Amino acid sequence: MSLLLSPPSLLPCQPPTRNLRSVSAAVDSFSRFKASWEEVAGVLVFSAIPFTAVKAIANSPLAEVLQRRMVEKKKLYEDNSSKMKALSDEARMESMWYGEDRPRWLGPISYDYPTYLTGELPGDYGFDIAGLSRDPVAFQKFFNFEVLHARWAMLAAFGALIPEILDITGTFHFAEPVWWRVGYSKLQGDTLDYLGIPGLHIAGSQGVIIIAICQALLMVGPEYARYCGIEALEPLGIYLPGDINYPGGILFDPLNLSKDPDSFEELKVKEMKNGRLAMVAWLGFSAQAALTGKGPVQNLLDCFADPSNNNLLSNLKSIM
Repeated sequence: MSLLLSPPSLLPCQPPTRNLRSVSAAVDSFSRFKASWEEVAGVLVFSAIPFTAVKAIANSPLAEVLQRRMVEKKKLYEDNSSKMKALSDEARMESMWYGEDRPRWLGPISYDYPTYLTGELPGDYGFDIAGLSRDPVAFQKFFNFEVLHARWAMLAAFGALIPEILDITGTFHFAEPVWWRVGYSKLQGDTLDYLGIPGLHIAGSQGVIIIAICQALLMVGPEYARYCGIEALEPLGIYLPGDINYPGGILFDPLNLSKDPDSFEELKVKEMKNGRLAMVAWLGFSAQAALTGKGPVQNLLDCFADPSNNNLLSNLKSIM
């Protein structure tokens, strides 16, 4: 269904009332996005609270006390961090997932793998047919981007699958459980409840522009901290012992998974594997939505019920 209203026809045989109905529908659709300035202001202020609160604390006397305590213990923190990094390097050298003897993407097939891919980073299987990682600086940048997108893809895949699973099984019903229809519903002016809880709208009753502004306000803090590096939280008296991809500390490693270097280095590889799978899965989610108009879980159930008629080839054939 097209989101754009058809332009008024110039043919004289068309009744004028049809044009009026189109204009009326357009006005009604636009009116559903309207909200009082108090609602809009409240949503924007609510979205700005996290970043504003952090800045306020950083400039308060409390932050000075926290920074003083951190500075007093920073030398100890840095020594412990250096010891953990040394243990991690040692664990990486002994792991089967790193170094020259690591598994390669073609397995036992003989291939001239790039010499600049040494297996230093997790998830390095020697795959770089385009030569994008030839420059060490670019290689590190691409790795940082891949880790970031892999984590977003895993989180997004979880958010796309769980509501549909809960709705199909009858465990919990959402106003719109299919991931792509949620955005479409907002374009239609529908009001959405967070977590399916009636009345919990926050920004769910606003238009897409207001929601986009809210997301920008919510993300400005984390993105600013990511840009500044792991030292960004030190004004709050928080020391992060890791690096930009694996900051560690109580905020980013509450389960203390990095305590065991051998296990932690293996977990990094598992994260890359699952993150890449999630990114590929999103390509599949998008293709399925375009071809079938359904969610991934329903598509899977349809395939199990009738695999000969519900598969990729049959769906491609239906649009040709």
